[in-house]
Amino acid sequence: MPMSGSNSAAVAGPDATTDAVAKPAALRRTKFIATGVLVLCVAVFAVAKSLEGRFPCMRLVAAFAEAATIGGLADWYAVVALFKRPLGLPIPHTAIIPANQARIADNLGRFIEVNFLTPGPVREKLKEVDFAALVADWLVDERRSAGLSRFVGRLVPQMLSAIEQSGLREFASKRMLDELEKVQVAPLAADLLSAFTDDRGHQKLFDEFIRAVAKFLNDERALEVMREKIHDELPTVFNLFRADAYLLKKIVASAGSLLEEVNADEHHPLREEFDHFARRLIERLKTSKDYARRAERLKQDLLARPEIRDLAVTMWGSLRAFIEQDAKSRSGAVHSHLANMFVDVGRHLARDPQIRADMNAGFVVALASFIENQKSGVSSFVADQVKRWDLAQLTRLIELNIGRDLQYIRFNGMIIGGMAGLVLYSLEHLFAAN
Repeated sequence: MPMSGSNSAAVAGPDATTDAVAKPAALRRTKFIATGVLVLCVAVFAVAKSLEGRFPCMRLVAAFAEAATIGGLADWYAVVALFKRPLGLPIPHTAIIPANQARIADNLGRFIEVNFLTPGPVREKLKEVDFAALVADWLVDERRSAGLSRFVGRLVPQMLSAIEQSGLREFASKRMLDELEKVQVAPLAADLLSAFTDDRGHQKLFDEFIRAVAKFLNDERALEVMREKIHDELPTVFNLFRADAYLLKKIVASAGSLLEEVNADEHHPLREEFDHFARRLIERLKTSKDYARRAERLKQDLLARPEIRDLAVTMWGSLRAFIEQDAKSRSGAVHSHLANMFVDVGRHLARDPQIRADMNAGFVVALASFIENQKSGVSSFVADQVKRWDLAQLTRLIELNIGRDLQYIRFNGMIIGGMAGLVLYSLEHLFAAN
């Protein structure tokens, strides 16, 4: 993928655009100054040489300028050879960067892999990030949680379709029925009744029974039916004296009085007898093999009915229809509950440092493992990208970023060369004098 300087600058923004203009200008300016200084050295050398016969001190100036010119030319050659062939000549070991693009790319990829993606530094860097706090802050925002709930809501119908097509629904239904067949009903019923009686729930049920009987005794139609039954059972002579109405009145009065007593007294013998009945039933469900066999037969008969077998299909269809209908509405129940749930999760997460610490530890392990497994891929990716860069653009990019520093090497070369020229000239005349 060839690089494009203008496109990169446009994407990166105003700062990149400014750099794209300023860097080439600064590089041109530095090149011009370095070249000017080199030309100045040549001019000084020529003038000093022409005057050294008349002014002996000019020999030192000429020696300095000569060596500075040689140093400047050598460093110019070295700098140019990095990026291209000097003067276009096919000199070996020039245009070093373009000629070694593939090797530079591979070495850069390996350098990043070895020095930046090692497990220790990666884990330490990841530990500096509070991932759980970021998740909590994100979820607490009601607008974001609502958007996430809508996204999840849109996925649910697709998940249900995938489940149907994969046969997972039938598998789950069969597994559920298989597990139900393994459940021992009698002990389970005993545990449920124990929990029910421990909370005095059976006495509340008994209260409901009392109220139902009282309502029955106040029902005129029911009383008329009872009176007719009594009338049919009594001898004719008693009916002449309307004994049926008298007996019914006594029965209703006695029953009503008894019900009032039971309702008012929490420790009435009838209630205690009901307690004993519940405890005996629980004990028999726990210990009686006969009760266990009856419960198992009842369970098997129930599970064998086609209505139960079709219940899973019916429930699934109803659930899917509800979810699909709800997913079409932005204010549906599923969306609302999911959004509230996400917000609550974010708030609980923000308040619980231990959960955040556990989550962050999990994030560090997961991400560090991912980076460790993928670091060779990152190395290859970097190398492949560099190899695909346009050579001219690659050279231009490197030169723009380090070209000014390389031009200062030319300045240093001229100064060091000039100083070396002076030293050599001085040593030459010192030895000649001896």
